[in-house]
Amino acid sequence: MSSMKTILKREFSSYFATPVAYVFLVIFLVLQGLFTFYIGQFYAREQADLVSFFTYQPWLYLFLMPAIAMRLWAEERKSGTLELLLTLPVPVGAVVVGKYLAAVAFAGVALLFTLPIWITVNWLGTPDNGVILTGYIGSLLMASAYLAIGSALSATTKNQVVAFILAISVCFLFLVSGLPMVLDLFTGWAPEGIVLAVANFSFLTHFDNLQKGVVSFADVFYFIAVIAFWLWVNRIVIESKREAG
Repeated sequence: MSSMKTILKREFSSYFATPVAYVFLVIFLVLQGLFTFYIGQFYAREQADLVSFFTYQPWLYLFLMPAIAMRLWAEERKSGTLELLLTLPVPVGAVVVGKYLAAVAFAGVALLFTLPIWITVNWLGTPDNGVILTGYIGSLLMASAYLAIGSALSATTKNQVVAFILAISVCFLFLVSGLPMVLDLFTGWAPEGIVLAVANFSFLTHFDNLQKGVVSFADVFYFIAVIAFWLWVNRIVIESKREAG
């Protein structure tokens, strides 16, 4: 546990060692504000809620979360520090989880900086804060799932750009599988169970429930299962690199 905390602190502090983290936070907040108040037509709807805030988050995260995760392992491999890291008397699982939690913590900080939007909505009206809180929880769970995928794919390459593209591609599949245009490809010839399984494979299916204030064990478990699976893949990839090296 102590070794995992050490890795977490080391990795988290490294985000702020360069201006990149601050640029990312500014971009995230600007885009989140644009999607919420302008593209989401917040004022035109004349309704004090954060529906537009959460509606665009899955698509915003599709690019921003892989951008956070792409450096986790690709940078270590490119600089040659991965070999040194793996020679330390630290379990591979602790390193994987520590680096991943640092990315989640950074994403959590970015999400925390959006609280003024929540405060603004309360100043303008009387929103259902319980629904908004549930949406924030769902947002963090979804971001964590994106990051787990991105971390695992970052471990497969030395090139951060390649890791970024791979993560976007896989996350895109997780995102669109629940859309009607995708489900229509299966409807009519595939059994209903398969269509339902494809729909349940989507981040949108489970996040939509949470952002509406519907807390379901199935939705929470889905994100936890996705995170656990991709962290397991991450560990397998890193262990294979250690055995090969």
